Amino acid sequence: MDKERINVSRREFLIHSTALGAGFSLGLYLPFSGNAFAAGGVAPTVSSSVPEVNAWVVIEPDDTVVIRIARSEMGQGTLTGLAQLVAEELECDWAKVTTEYPTPGQNLDRDNIWGSFLTGGSRGIRGSQQYVRKGGAVARQMLIEAAAEKWKVPMAECHAVNSVITHRPSGRSTTYGKVAAAAATMFPPDQVELKDPKDWKLIGQPVKRLDTVDKLNGKQVYGADLKLEGMLNAAIKACPVFGGKLKSFDAAKVNNMPGVRKVVAVQDNAVAVVAETWWQAKTALDALPITWDNGPNATLSSASIEKMLEAGLTSKQNVFVGNQHGDVNKALQGAVKTVEATYGYPYQNHACMEPMNATARWTRDRCEVWCPTQNGTAALQAAVAAADLPISQCDVYKLLIGGGFGRRGFHDFVTQVVTIAKQLPGTPIKLLWTREEDMAHGYYHPITKCKLVGGLDASGNLTGLHVRISGQSILAAVNPKWLSNGADMITFQGLLPEGEHAISYTVPNLLVEHAMRNPPVPPGFWRGVNINQNAIYLECFIDELAHAAGKDALEFRRKLLADQPKSLAVLNAVAKKAGWGKPAAKGVYRGLSVCKTFDSYVAACAEVSVDAKGKLRIRRIVAATDPGYAVNPQQIEAQVEGSFVFGLSALLYDECTLKDGAVEQTNFHNYPSMLIAEMPKVEVIVMPSGGFWGGIGEPTIAVAAPAVLNAIFAATGKRIRQLPIKDTALRSA
Repeated sequence: MDKERINVSRREFLIHSTALGAGFSLGLYLPFSGNAFAAGGVAPTVSSSVPEVNAWVVIEPDDTVVIRIARSEMGQGTLTGLAQLVAEELECDWAKVTTEYPTPGQNLDRDNIWGSFLTGGSRGIRGSQQYVRKGGAVARQMLIEAAAEKWKVPMAECHAVNSVITHRPSGRSTTYGKVAAAAATMFPPDQVELKDPKDWKLIGQPVKRLDTVDKLNGKQVYGADLKLEGMLNAAIKACPVFGGKLKSFDAAKVNNMPGVRKVVAVQDNAVAVVAETWWQAKTALDALPITWDNGPNATLSSASIEKMLEAGLTSKQNVFVGNQHGDVNKALQGAVKTVEATYGYPYQNHACMEPMNATARWTRDRCEVWCPTQNGTAALQAAVAAADLPISQCDVYKLLIGGGFGRRGFHDFVTQVVTIAKQLPGTPIKLLWTREEDMAHGYYHPITKCKLVGGLDASGNLTGLHVRISGQSILAAVNPKWLSNGADMITFQGLLPEGEHAISYTVPNLLVEHAMRNPPVPPGFWRGVNINQNAIYLECFIDELAHAAGKDALEFRRKLLADQPKSLAVLNAVAKKAGWGKPAAKGVYRGLSVCKTFDSYVAACAEVSVDAKGKLRIRRIVAATDPGYAVNPQQIEAQVEGSFVFGLSALLYDECTLKDGAVEQTNFHNYPSMLIAEMPKVEVIVMPSGGFWGGIGEPTIAVAAPAVLNAIFAATGKRIRQLPIKDTALRSA
């Protein structure tokens, strides 16, 4: 790969060029709000007072390098990965690197210089890798120029390594910290040259995460931990029925309970109690007499939703095509053998370990919000709308997230806390949801069903495939403007003709459709989004076709992947490492899956056993991923392992069912996660082929469940087509 040459405009990088102190900052002077945290708290936003030049790097006189991160850290490692990208081009001492967040308000003040504040769709690194590397490269050039001017030598005779600048002919050297003030007066270069990947020294290395130590010693402040001087706490309860309203409540019954300061209505569907401590607020809320108007959805049930989806499998109304070529009807009519199956996937909650929370302080001229968010800009917009103040008088301070998975891209909890804070002006209010509230008011993984019909010729080759998905559209609920001529193209993840979610297989005649059916349950982006069910539908059905054709599941896939070398490579890698084609241990059976999604190529081979009583044990999963470039292989391995916990929990246990318009599951006793003892051994193959930037956090979640399901069939002869499998008898009585 040739070196990249990037044009850099003066407006893009030059903000201030005056040296105001002894340090050097490639960024803006972005002070915290000025309001001190309570003892033990840590300001989560920019706090440097050194001179500013562009947005990414602050260098203190002692050589400390502060890298500013716009994306959100929620355990996936984006914070460390982005810092690696900047530090690679900066040529700084990694041992002296730390990070901090700017705020979305500060980003708007500076013409969005930090780019997107959204972290989702596995885009934390791949969506910003170019401009953050550019920021590091510009910083390096300006530091070298400052040293060269000091020595009165040409810049070309100087180079930087590990925060030290050296003049090659004379051997003279200096550190970044010593030339920082002078560098702050330099104009940024018009062009910077990014490193050729073959010259990377930090990118691609399994360096330790920058946030681990603070998590282990308890220093890390999450939203649920935050304490501000004079802060009160709030607990909230909304109508449990979707679309229901708050009718009335009797505040007099709890006003005199310990610690209670105020009982307030929140919008038109919730009530909150504000007290000195959160437990006092929750206790009073539990005792508060509340009357709900359950509204039009009071009779909604899982059974009624199921009927709606069943009808969509054969209906001709409100059907959208996502991928079509050839003549499927003709191919199926002429097939020697046809195979048909219907699969189903339930509603699921994100169930983040840290329930939804936010803290706000509102006055007549200022609104500040502290919250864990996947989209700082959207959180700011929610705060502005609720505060009834100009955007210039509002800001959001991002905190590290105790679990996001897509849920914290929605900001109903921000709207709520600002609404509450407006009723107690000048007082910081921390709102923390109960787990029960979190379960009842999510943005759920959409429910779908899928009917698949495939045709085989006399040689067992796949000649035609018809896929009909019936179910919910996320975009129709979240933002209908994003629909494409009425169609929700995100529904077709992993089944599209091209792009980052293209179908892996080459099928001569193909038709993929979506019958849009939208029950009144709010859908949302759940880690992996629609690839989770689509990979199950396609990969399990491919296994069914291979079985019907009398062919080995690997060889059947290989033929269909002949034109997809990267998908074929990851599939071959897991098959080889797992020992496909060789006898497994007695009682152990294998299953495969492969897909392309979020611009990465992923595959898995699962090994399971099912005993005589029908007890399933997932013993081992070999997983391969080709993300193009691998910034931190250790973090990739951790993400794959973590995604399997999430995906396998969904496969085994997790579903949200509805009765009388409300979600029946209330806590982890009836919405469990996998136990440590249930977790299989995971062997990760990271095989970056270069030339592109694929996602990490979401692609691999998709291949675990279908690989396990296919292995269960190999073990038992039973096809499981409805998730979760907790109530499925895997062995006959």
